[in-house]
Amino acid sequence: MRPAYITDAFLKKFIADALAEDVGDGDHSSLASIPSGGRDSAKLLVKDSGILAGVELARHIFHFVDRDLDVKIHFNDGDSIRPGDVAFTVTGPSRTILTLERLVLNCMQRMSAIATKTHRFVSLVSGTKASILDTRKTTPNFRLLEKWAVLIGGGKNHRLGLFDMILLKDNHIDMAGGISAAINRTKDYLRATGRKLPVEIETRNLSEVREVLATKGVDIIMLDNMSLADMREAVRMIGSEFKTEASGGVNEHTIRDIAECGVDLISVGEVT
Repeated sequence: MRPAYITDAFLKKFIADALAEDVGDGDHSSLASIPSGGRDSAKLLVKDSGILAGVELARHIFHFVDRDLDVKIHFNDGDSIRPGDVAFTVTGPSRTILTLERLVLNCMQRMSAIATKTHRFVSLVSGTKASILDTRKTTPNFRLLEKWAVLIGGGKNHRLGLFDMILLKDNHIDMAGGISAAINRTKDYLRATGRKLPVEIETRNLSEVREVLATKGVDIIMLDNMSLADMREAVRMIGSEFKTEASGGVNEHTIRDIAECGVDLISVGEVT
């Protein structure tokens, strides 16, 4: 279930950096109070209902520090959980378990919250063709783990960053001198650099949708903060020529009506 961008190298660096931040030159609370040869078991006790995420990451954290820690997993990433469930147990040196406890909990609480929220949005659009996308509204240096949690919750990743897709938003369009200018400059840039990147452009009204349809050169048209009536009309105008993405004003109360406009994608910053 681990996506391609969660590489072993990424995990090692993330865990090393997180431990350096938290442990520094030693967990002196555990070193001072716990005998060096002490061994114990701990369990991860679930306190709320939702979708579990971060189990595989937790296993990597434990084994990064001590390969001999015995981690018995009872629920996997993506499983539905309820209060009282035990996600996993870990057995090994007492000091090591105590040192790693908070890092594991911090990662799993955040990832499980994101997976649970994503699953909620996915459920709300069930029966429509809309897929739920995440955004770049993520925590710096924790983005890839948050996007992994979105996948665990049943959503889809949009772009990982500024490097793997071209997204011409309102500020790009305004600074470029308009939609046609932004698209044409993008075409020139891709030709000149030899890059093959998907291109998405934001539109704010039906007039801008018409201009994109006349200019072409994109893969996805974003319909940003449009009324439901305009969104339905935009979807009709675009047809199957381009993918459509709804953005702006998306929450649990509005998402079903947005999905029923016929859009292919809905980006939801709230999930992260």
